[in-house]
Amino acid sequence: MSGKKSNLAPGSSGWISKYFDLIEKGELWISIRTFDDLTDLQHIHLKCSRSGIVFGLPTRAIFGHKLNTKNWTSEEKLKILLFEALLFVHLKTGGELNKDEFIGRLAGFYTGHNAWSIMGTLLFFKKENQEEKLEKLLAKRVDIKRKYLDNKWWVNGLDNVFVYLDVILFYDYCTKGEEDALGHYSEFAQDALTAITLGTYADGVVSNTERDLFNVFLASANLSDEQREIAENKFEKGATVDDFSPSVHLHWLLKRFMIDICVLTVFSNIDVDYNERAFIEELRKALEIPEDEMEETMMFIESFIITNRSKSDLLNDSAAFEMVVGSFTNRWKKILLRNKDKLAAELSQSKELVQLMKKSMTEDLTAEEKRKVKVQLKDILKSMPAFAIFLIPGGSFLLPMMMKILPDMLPSAFKDNEIDE
Repeated sequence: MSGKKSNLAPGSSGWISKYFDLIEKGELWISIRTFDDLTDLQHIHLKCSRSGIVFGLPTRAIFGHKLNTKNWTSEEKLKILLFEALLFVHLKTGGELNKDEFIGRLAGFYTGHNAWSIMGTLLFFKKENQEEKLEKLLAKRVDIKRKYLDNKWWVNGLDNVFVYLDVILFYDYCTKGEEDALGHYSEFAQDALTAITLGTYADGVVSNTERDLFNVFLASANLSDEQREIAENKFEKGATVDDFSPSVHLHWLLKRFMIDICVLTVFSNIDVDYNERAFIEELRKALEIPEDEMEETMMFIESFIITNRSKSDLLNDSAAFEMVVGSFTNRWKKILLRNKDKLAAELSQSKELVQLMKKSMTEDLTAEEKRKVKVQLKDILKSMPAFAIFLIPGGSFLLPMMMKILPDMLPSAFKDNEIDE
């Protein structure tokens, strides 16, 4: 494929057919990398976390890296990302890369739900064909009621945070055959709002930032007025882990989403105190999350905040920014240590990379040498799930950090005689 960007107009009708036409022409390449040590659920969460859809902030395409998104609105970017996330789930659950099959499956998922929020949309578009209905429906799914928002932090860059619930429920539809899988949306949305409330009260103080974040989620939730009122009352009074529905404990993807957004709320004020750390540990145990998975969540939230620094007035405070970077660096070192044997094995296969990293310790690399290090090191990281989740746009600061850490951590990998062997 060339470096030329492909054109797609997600604001006009017919974009679904255009998307698949680009696939047929080879301008879009649909490929799913496989990892031996990742389950399908972990892979879906990994891919969606990297894309930003988990937080309603499209940061990276799942398949459409060659699409020209220059003139797209944030809602259009999120709409295409939702479409790609649903396509990814379709393929991971045995579906074929076939437009009619995927559209049929997607239509069954959405039209099988009889809730007012979906049926009203479908009835409004009843004269249009299946594909046109889906295009309009997806546009409605990413819509957010901005009249409820008055944000002062990076939360004003978020769109509909709850579109990820569609992805979770579509997985249930594809694997369990539930005709009304989307019927659980309101229950899952209430669980997510409970997670936000728990994170807010972790330190006993409700800050303006945390209230803003809750309002973003509430505006995202496609709930009835009665359900909205229940969520608002719970936020004002506080919640406990017992307020989660039984579904949270039984559903891996939902459980991880609860953890992600709860930790995001805790981190919204940057300075995580003792009470908040104790709460995070309590929540981990209550939801039976392994320690390494919780560490991964903490790291991803920190990298998410660092990456989106430009959207945050607060993070322009260098002290706050350094606090997040310092915490992330310490966690990153732990991840490197846990995987040092795998890293050493991978590095031993790349003599040029090792030589360049050794050179960087004593002299400056040329622009071309730096490019080679970046490309080769990223290729190694992408092959290892423990690191792949952190290779998000803006994450290039990890590479020089690794170049400083690895020689001390993996001295044997930098010995000439071992590389020659």
